[in-house]
Amino acid sequence: MSGDLPPRRRPSPPRADARPSDNSGASTPNNRQAKPGAGTPGNRHARPGASTPNNRQARPGGSSSPSGAASSQSRAPFTGRVKLPPHPEASASPSAARPALGFADDLRASTGTATDARAIAARVVERVIEDAAWAAASLDSELERSIGLLPRERALATELVYTTLRSRPALEAALSKWAPRGLPEDPRLRSHLLIAAAQLLLLDRVPAGVAVSHAVDRIRQQRGAKMAGFANALLRKISSSGQRLDRAAALRESCPSWLYQRIVAAVGVEETDALLGIVAKPEVEAVAQSRSVGLRVVGDAALPEWLEALPRGPLAPQSRRANGLGDPRRLPGYAEGRFVVQEEGAQVIGALVAAQPGERILDVCAGRGQKTLQLAEAVGPSGHVVATDLYPRKLEALDFDQRRLRLAPVETRLCDWSVGGGDLRKDFDAILVDAPCTGTGTVLRRPEIAGRLMPSDPLRIGQLAALILHHAAGHLRRGGRIIFAVCSVLPEEAEGVLASVADLLEPEEFGTPLAELAFGPGATQGRLLPLRHGTDGYFVARLRLR
Repeated sequence: MSGDLPPRRRPSPPRADARPSDNSGASTPNNRQAKPGAGTPGNRHARPGASTPNNRQARPGGSSSPSGAASSQSRAPFTGRVKLPPHPEASASPSAARPALGFADDLRASTGTATDARAIAARVVERVIEDAAWAAASLDSELERSIGLLPRERALATELVYTTLRSRPALEAALSKWAPRGLPEDPRLRSHLLIAAAQLLLLDRVPAGVAVSHAVDRIRQQRGAKMAGFANALLRKISSSGQRLDRAAALRESCPSWLYQRIVAAVGVEETDALLGIVAKPEVEAVAQSRSVGLRVVGDAALPEWLEALPRGPLAPQSRRANGLGDPRRLPGYAEGRFVVQEEGAQVIGALVAAQPGERILDVCAGRGQKTLQLAEAVGPSGHVVATDLYPRKLEALDFDQRRLRLAPVETRLCDWSVGGGDLRKDFDAILVDAPCTGTGTVLRRPEIAGRLMPSDPLRIGQLAALILHHAAGHLRRGGRIIFAVCSVLPEEAEGVLASVADLLEPEEFGTPLAELAFGPGATQGRLLPLRHGTDGYFVARLRLR
């Protein structure tokens, strides 16, 4: 899926954070399993010349074995017993070299039951700081382990994580103001200070004394009396000062100036502020408070009452918006395959493929497969969908959901599209290229992205996307269609990519009522945006062979 950057060099690989099959995005599930590569926003495709064998077929059931085509006969039947993968919109980190929990002493103290919300939030923030982990998958994993945690504590942990990460530069500046010798570099200590500062400077629901004493107690347990004394003095200075941070200014400060200016140039100030969570529109506010989860209804069977009662999204016909319900995968209907966790903008991208019964469809950058399964449902048992990705664990997650949804089997293959499509057929009716990108359209849900990007990344990733698109076009039949999409709003990854392949591909009108509703009549490309459409930010275009 989009939002995934190829890796840049990092000093050391991140440690693993989630169970075997996360989809990002969760919470994310962007779900997600571990993301290969260093902690840049995605890493779904290697740079040209990557060593991953090209176009290896995944073993039945999504195994990482390089041989053996996926087949429905060899797949175990879905039993309805669901072990939740991390939420499909987020990503975990790739390495499993170290324990997933941040604090060994917390592990010993908790005896496998719930810890409190602030401790969970601090572990997640530490993972983000130290390992460049993805917050959504890290939080998902921590909450899954916290068996006895009350719903209100789960909600507080989520609020603390995202409030802290979305305003981290402003919080660090405020802490530094009262620490003349500077803040310690220790990620664990810093994570507790940031969580406490977020409560003191941005939130109203937590008494100042509780926020301070919790942080100091945890630091004393984990870093000793001297560091606890430092934290106590620092946090009490902030508390007694009466200082508060302006939320809008703090959110704007979290986006580097070069990136803010580029997004403004692409979509304007109001949409940029909405992408950052600054604009007070109900849909944006719900996402900013981490209360909103997008769902896609699957099939036409009767829905559970809670799902039937949810409001529909403004664009995608099967979209529902769940606000304040916690993790919907714990509710009736998930194990039975009645819905998928999928943001509405992503649903629109899948729907714009306009897949028809009996067609042959290729999903080039399938990731964990929410759009793949949307296509599989549309083509039905008479059609055929092939899903490719560079990473086998993502295809395993896709296979899990295919069986849960009880859809016709999807053929899965490992493939490095920066090299080419190998022996894949060259007569697909439609191809979806949901390319790796910087993910600038998802910074509200994945606030880590903004601070990890470099000014050179949009062009670099755009060039990779153009290479993948060029290779994918070689597998389209004459008269077929390609849908190109990224969850970025920057022109280097949008119009710039189309210009790079203009000798091979030309624009074609979407020609669907959904596209007319979203972009107007006669559109061949467009951007989905939070204020205009109530979605994350995307660019999408329909193309055909010249």
